[in-house]
Amino acid sequence: MAATLLLLSVPFFSLSAIAVALAFLVRPRPVRIPVKGRHVFITGGSSGIGLALARRAAAEGARVSILARSAARLNEAREAIRLATGVDVAVFSADVRDAEAVARAVEAAGPIDLLVCNHGVFTPQELEHQDLEDVRFMVDVNLMGTFHLIKAALPAMKQRARATKLPASISIMSSQAGQVGVYGYTAYSASKFALRGLGEALQHEVIGDNIHVSLIFPPDTETPGFAEEHKRRPELTNIIAGSSGGMKADDVAQKAMDGIKTGTFIVPCNFEGTMLSIATAGLSPQRSYRMAFVEVFGAGFMRFMGLCFQWNWFSTIENWHAKKKSM
Repeated sequence: MAATLLLLSVPFFSLSAIAVALAFLVRPRPVRIPVKGRHVFITGGSSGIGLALARRAAAEGARVSILARSAARLNEAREAIRLATGVDVAVFSADVRDAEAVARAVEAAGPIDLLVCNHGVFTPQELEHQDLEDVRFMVDVNLMGTFHLIKAALPAMKQRARATKLPASISIMSSQAGQVGVYGYTAYSASKFALRGLGEALQHEVIGDNIHVSLIFPPDTETPGFAEEHKRRPELTNIIAGSSGGMKADDVAQKAMDGIKTGTFIVPCNFEGTMLSIATAGLSPQRSYRMAFVEVFGAGFMRFMGLCFQWNWFSTIENWHAKKKSM
């Protein structure tokens, strides 16, 4: 009897030992990033996810600044936030592709505690048919715009983190198309995949200054531009990506803010996103030993599931082409 109990206890103690080892290994260490009373600067803040994040941050007592291209839409957003929260936010009109304009806006806003790089554009089309100007536009906004924001904000963020002795945050809005490539998203996925490399390297560079990087990976989200983008998608893109569940901007903002406040590096926004985060964990930072445990033991199964998805997608593409040829 005693021997049986001993044998049954071996897996438990083995798993416990692994959990203890992971608790020692995970880096950076867990952190809580306060929002109340701090300066939150959000790009793409005049609509969609950015507006929802600004409204949420204002409701939590932050001093909020939002940046977007359209002055008219910024003023509408400011009024909407005031009506919802009673808080007046600062607005800055600039194109993130213009590094000098971004630097001027950041300087005018003052030192930032939480920087949210939420801007982004999306033009779906097969690369063969897509104009290079559209490709360049997505790369310039989605990738270079993020560089411009971080470069402009970082020096003062470091000084402020040292002065306040409070953790700061840089969060970057990617996309599930920044975790897996999808038909018709060649340029868009490239611009979003690049953000992960930026984030991983940047976290190494700023952790010594108590600045914590988060990458947010929302699925299709109900934003003002989404309906129009959906109409422009290639037929195959709608067939493949149509199976992905969409979300409301407020729900994405809630998930994003929760991830930002805990310094989570990879922030998924739905169940599918969590599965993607496990499947693509790779060498990314991980603060939670519990999530690290899931990643370690779930990697093999998620690879199998990934192969199933790829089988389905490639079968769909093959059938679509076969159907076209027979017409």
